[in-house]
Amino acid sequence: MIEGLTTFDYFNVLCFSALPYVALFVFFLITIQRYTNRAFTYSSLSSQFLENKVHFWALVPFHYGILLVLTGHVVGFLIPRQVMIWNSEPLRLYVLEVSAFVGAIFTLVGLVNILIRRLTNAKAFMVTSLADWIVIGILVVQVGTGIYTAIFHSWGSYWFASSVSPYLWSILTLNPDISFVTPLPAMVKLHIVGAFVIILLFPFTRLVHILVVPNPYLWRKPQVVRWNWNRRTIRTPGFKVRRKSSI
Repeated sequence: MIEGLTTFDYFNVLCFSALPYVALFVFFLITIQRYTNRAFTYSSLSSQFLENKVHFWALVPFHYGILLVLTGHVVGFLIPRQVMIWNSEPLRLYVLEVSAFVGAIFTLVGLVNILIRRLTNAKAFMVTSLADWIVIGILVVQVGTGIYTAIFHSWGSYWFASSVSPYLWSILTLNPDISFVTPLPAMVKLHIVGAFVIILLFPFTRLVHILVVPNPYLWRKPQVVRWNWNRRTIRTPGFKVRRKSSI
């Protein structure tokens, strides 16, 4: 161990210098490998045909909410100076903060409904893998820390542009400067670490469907599946299923 560095210092280096590169390396390596060898798995594996009522109130709020939140993060990352200029007017700052908070609430509502549906619907529960549960759990923690930050550490759009954005750019330029994030509150740092964990796990889960856009999921009509078989003979040994479907 380097003299003068505390355990807390090593923790910061591990989380904010090493973890980002591990996450990005795994993300690109596995994503490319999966797309090359198993392109058919680039799907959300929708279970809409199993149950649609709760599914609608889960996935629609989640998708619209997460899109709004992610857009805000990307804008703050790409044009931080313009964001700070925008925030110089209090009314515009309030509009930005409230919009982000509403997006986070929508995301949380969607996640809670996803969790309830997966736990209470037998069919949905059966098709839910361990990876799905891990992703849902991490997303709940991530959204929860984001909402906590919005409530107890106000004006996140401003300090994101002034602190987190320069830190992220330092990661991309291969010159990580963790001094931008080490002074931040613990919950904010947990939120940042959570983002890198999601990037790390991303290529192993159904989240990869985000990469295959445009995605008509949000505005497509409900799926209609028609089965063409004789229910009396379906359980007969040797029976071969013949079905026609229109989706």
